[in-house]
Order: sequence, then C-alpha cells, then structure tokens
Amino acid sequence: MASKEIENKHQTDKFIEVKDDSNDDIIQRSIGPLGRWHIFMCVIISFVKLPVAWLQLSIVFIAPPATFTCIDNQTSQCAPNCTGHVFDRSVFTETIITEWDLVCGRAYLANLAQTLTMLGILIGNMLFGYLSDRLGRRNPLICAVFLQVLCGMGAAVAPWFLLFLVLRFIAALATGGTMVMSFVLVMEIVGMKWRTTLGILYQIPFNMGLLTLPLFAYFLRDWHHFHIAICVPGILLLSYYWLLPESPRWLLTVGRKTAAIKVLHLAASRNKRPTAPIKANVETYMERKQLEGGKQSGNILDLIRTPTMRSYTICIGYNWFACGLCFFGGAQYIGQLGGDIFVNVALSAVMQIPSTFFSLWSVAAWGRKYTLVFSNVLSGVSCLLIGVIPPEPTWIRTVLSSVDMFALAISFPTVYLYSGELFPTVVRNVGVGTSSMFARVGSMAAPFIAGLVLVEEWLPPLVFGLAPLIAALLCFKLPETVGCRLPDTVEEAEALGSKKDVQ
Repeated sequence: MASKEIENKHQTDKFIEVKDDSNDDIIQRSIGPLGRWHIFMCVIISFVKLPVAWLQLSIVFIAPPATFTCIDNQTSQCAPNCTGHVFDRSVFTETIITEWDLVCGRAYLANLAQTLTMLGILIGNMLFGYLSDRLGRRNPLICAVFLQVLCGMGAAVAPWFLLFLVLRFIAALATGGTMVMSFVLVMEIVGMKWRTTLGILYQIPFNMGLLTLPLFAYFLRDWHHFHIAICVPGILLLSYYWLLPESPRWLLTVGRKTAAIKVLHLAASRNKRPTAPIKANVETYMERKQLEGGKQSGNILDLIRTPTMRSYTICIGYNWFACGLCFFGGAQYIGQLGGDIFVNVALSAVMQIPSTFFSLWSVAAWGRKYTLVFSNVLSGVSCLLIGVIPPEPTWIRTVLSSVDMFALAISFPTVYLYSGELFPTVVRNVGVGTSSMFARVGSMAAPFIAGLVLVEEWLPPLVFGLAPLIAALLCFKLPETVGCRLPDTVEEAEALGSKKDVQ
C-alpha cells in the first residue's frame, strides 16, 4: 500500500514539474491544446461575428439606390422648387432614403450614415482594445454586446435622422469592440497546434452573416423591421455573462493568479485532464515570471516604442488598410454588375466561403507571411488588369472582380491571425485594435477612390491595384509566426524573428 502511494506521488510530481524553459506554455500545459471546453468556447465566441456582418453591411439594404420623381413635376427628379418626392417602392417599401427624403441636396446624408458606422467601428477597435487590455477580455466584451443590441434596436425606431445616426454610431462602436476582443480571446485560449485552424474558422460566422443578410432583406422590405431583425439575435449573446470566463492568459499576465487557477481548473476538468498539478505549475510559472521582471503590463506606446515593434505596427497596419480599402472597392465593382441586389450581395458572400477554407490550408502550408503576399499580389494584379482591358466583353471584368474578392477574402482572415500572433499578450487587444483601425480608414476612403472614375476611368483600379502590391512588399519586413509560441511580453514578440517556440 505504501509503495502504491509513493508511485502515485511520483506520477503527480512528474505533472507538477515545470521546466525553466521559454518553450513552456502554462495554458496549454494545464488544459491541453484543444478539448471540449476549447471547442465550446470558440463556437459561442464566434457567434459574435454574425451581428458584426449584419450591422457593418446593412447599409446596402437600408439605403439602396432610390428611383424617384418630383411630386410637382413627374418628369423631373431634382427640380429647383420641388416640394417633395415620389419614390418607387416596388422593391423596398421603406428605407432611410424614402423616410427622410435623402435625395438631391440631401443625398450625402445617406453616405454619412455609412461613414459614421465605419468611424464608430474604428473608434470601437481602439477604445475596447485599450479597455480589454486593462480590464480583461470578458467584461468589456459583455458590455459591448449589450450596447450593440440596445443601440441597434434603438436606431431601428428612431423618429429623427440625427438620433438614428447617433445610435448607429454607438452600435458600430460596440461592434468594433466585439470584433477585436472576441478574436483575441480565441487566440489566447487555444493551443498552438490549433491556433491556425480556429483562427481562420472563427471568420466563418461572418461569411454566414453576410450570406443571410439578403434573406433578412428579401422577406423584410421595410428597413425598420429589417434593422430590428438583425439586432434581436444579439440578445442571445448576453448569455456570455454566465458562459464566458476571463482569459486565463490575461489573468496570469497581470498577476491575478487565483482567478487564473480557477479558470484553468474548470477548463481542465471539462477537457478531462488532471487538475491536481495546476496550482503548483502556475505558482512555479509566476515565480519564474517575477524573477524575469515581475507583473507585465503594457500600453499603446509599446506598439511604437522600439524599432521592431514600430515595424510590426506599420507593416501589419498597412496590410489592414489595404484590405479595408480594396474589399469595399471590390464590392463596388460587384455592385456595378447590375441585376438583382439580393443576388449580388449573396454572390459576394458565397465567394468568401471557399476563400476562407483555402486560407485555412495556405497559412499552414505556406505560412502567414507568404499567404498574405500571395493574396495581396493576386488582388493587386486583378485590379490593375481591370484598368487596362477593354470594357467589352464584360465577362472578363466580372471574372477579374470575382478573383479580386476571392483574394481579399483570403487576406482578411490571414491578417487577423497574423496580428494576433505578432502582438504580445500585454498589448494584444490594443495592437489588433489599432491595426484593425487602419482597415476602417481604408473602408471610409474606398467610396472616394471609387469616385475617381468621374475623373479617369482607370484611376480607381490603379489605386485598388497598387495598394495591395505595396502591402505585399511590406510583408517581407515581418517575421513568420507559424509554429511560434504566442508571445506574452514585448521582448518575446521581438524575438519572433530570431527563434521559434515550437510545441
């Protein structure tokens, strides 16, 4: 009996031992690289991408192009002394354009609604990125979901256009927060072996959101009903309050050992892994980290404090900018193909699904860097060809536009994954948020670049073609992160280019 106890103690000690090795990942060591707990968490977190797609792209159906005539002169649209307009309501019974008469001299207000939406997402990326690095991932994410639902539904019943703009802006701000925090949380809980797969598959609900958006619009032709319908499902995400734990990696990084051990115990038990060694392993890990410099914290200045971090921020940030600029620019080309608005939007969504699965293969086979280089080059060349080929036959430009969207749908999940791996835990949210901010700047600039077609027809494809080619060149300044341990500190992030922590 005594010998059996000694043997059991020996087995426990083997689990407890923590090597003083930079390759050791305490999260993966405690709960494993992937288990039932990981899968459940990643699935429920990824659902946040559905309302992200719905809110971000809903402007297509709440402010579609309107056909109208002056009420005083049925043959004119924007007569000087027109007292009102008669709208064609055969497709949509009510839109924000028909409700608030956003045509002629007020037409710019419809564009302003989308500009403010993108601005809200931009600020939300930054604001919630900062808050979640300071306050944790869980609570700011829950607050953002609540704000998104409340203001989204409020915008649907707003009696005044100004109030509608304000509520849409706040809802977009919250959406920007959910985008960044949910992705970072997924990156921080899964093991290295599965980080690539789940980082890419995490984007699938966004594709599903875009694909279901025209279904909402087809059956709900009044924008009030449509807007409420895309906001109501977000109520289910409030269950995060009971279901979602704090990121154990963040808890350890800021020195909250007891809370981290509690989360790790729960996760390990759900994954049917031994829980006895967790406390001792964490304590040994924390002691080692204290010897290396104590509790780690960071701020936005860490993104530019050193030459290496400046290089990361500029290069990955520009890639985000190119994605945002060219994605919305490419979407405009698809929108010019004519035909049914519902089919056109569904077509652009369908094209992104095979792209996502292709990127799932390529980021593992080619690495993050060369996948991003490939997609940028493919996108850039496609757009440049659109600018030089003759307009007839039209199918050639249609094919090139489709290739462009295919390439950009590879770039977006790749740059998401790349950003989450480049920036360390102490500034991961603010790093990904700042990078994502550049995509919003690009998306806001896209309509103005597309408008250059009035100056010269070849200018928009030239800009949309050169932007990703420059992004491809900047990728060569970044280290490859495939097979690397997720960095916790700035020093570990800067070492990505010189060593790989293969697990």
